[in-house]
Amino acid sequence: MKAVEFIHGDTEQFPVNYRDLTRSISKNLGTLRKDVPDVMKGFSELAAAATRDGVLDKKTKEFIALALGVAAHCDACIGFHVQALVRLGATKAELEEALGMAVYMGGGPSLMYSANALAAFDEFSAAP
Repeated sequence: MKAVEFIHGDTEQFPVNYRDLTRSISKNLGTLRKDVPDVMKGFSELAAAATRDGVLDKKTKEFIALALGVAAHCDACIGFHVQALVRLGATKAELEEALGMAVYMGGGPSLMYSANALAAFDEFSAAP
């Protein structure tokens, strides 16, 4: 269910295809990797270090990243982090609980993007 559907029962006004969005962003990031390799290498190393298993496991860290993406109203962030969570075996119930924290901390705007995160989960969980 997307945010607009949650409120109005209509998704036509706010369609987001997270598979297409993440593919498009990945393609554009490829251009940046070519044009500013040092910056992108640094970011990739930071991401690898931040998401590495430690006291918190990768899945927990991805839930944190998703909540931050929801709070920042970043659909691309939602797409990439939900995709990672699906790959890590996250359940919809776990996702919903994490989104509850995002809504608690971010209010109404986070509720709208939480609805989008649920739609992304359904999309990435479905067979391609």
